[in-house]
Amino acid sequence: MTLTQLRVFVAVARLGSVKAAARSLNVTEPAVSGAVAALRREFGDPLFVRSASGITLTPGGRRLAASAAEILGLAEETRQRVREARNETPHLRVASTALVAEHVIPWLLDAFTRRQREVDITTLAVPGSAFTELLRDRRADVTIGPAPSPDASIEAIPFLRFQLVVVASPRHPLRGHTRIPAARLARESWLLGPAGLDPSTQAGAFLTRLGVDPASVAVFPSATAARNAVADGDGLSIEFLHVVREDLQKGTLIALDVSGTPINGLLYASALRGDHRSEIAGDLCRFVTTPAATQAVLTRSNRVPMSSFKPPVHVTIWNTTSS
Repeated sequence: MTLTQLRVFVAVARLGSVKAAARSLNVTEPAVSGAVAALRREFGDPLFVRSASGITLTPGGRRLAASAAEILGLAEETRQRVREARNETPHLRVASTALVAEHVIPWLLDAFTRRQREVDITTLAVPGSAFTELLRDRRADVTIGPAPSPDASIEAIPFLRFQLVVVASPRHPLRGHTRIPAARLARESWLLGPAGLDPSTQAGAFLTRLGVDPASVAVFPSATAARNAVADGDGLSIEFLHVVREDLQKGTLIALDVSGTPINGLLYASALRGDHRSEIAGDLCRFVTTPAATQAVLTRSNRVPMSSFKPPVHVTIWNTTSS
């Protein structure tokens, strides 16, 4: 049994098919099948059976998938600690939801890195529902966004209160209306950034409650692009109040008076507890609670940090009946 075989099996279990696992790992399907066959011989268990919807893990396969993810996570943690012991630049992997990745992460990390030793940072934009899995499997060191689903191994640290508002062009027909029923907005045209309907976020949950049809939503490469289209009069969007405050003051956007808004929320920085948390992850978790972190995010006044970091990698977490 090797780490490569375990990595292949975890991919098959998560993605629900040999073909999807091969594509994800950038290997051939025969290579995936060979790794799975070796594990089947090792454990004397078929591990999964094929079904109309993909694959279904056997009880042994489910246990192996969980244990393999833990083993791979520990292996990655060990690699990182050995690198740091050799005085290499520490590596920090930060996962967040798409909206947070665009409007919070650049300013937060810019302020953090100016106070810390040199650090190599990778950012991922993922659904909030994936946070627990990413942390538990050591594929992320810190998550920024909603609190992960409860897990004894994870600590969620609240650090930033925010408000969400529905924005529109000053020429929108609903301008001047008061206490607009939220349900009235279900029939409107919505312009959103990537993963704007993610139900694990407060914005996505709000739109889901409205009954907004995903097929009728225009999805833009970024929330900023969607907001610019809204200013041109094309529809509605939902945004962090601190992000659009200047646009509201200039009059290029208006905040609609919608029942139930502004939506109050809280961002969390989450990481593994105790010795499983890397030193650099602990540094970030402490930093987010400082006034400097709050000021950097809310004022967005420290340089132009988008040029300091690579764009976040948008990752789709596949959900299957096999896990």
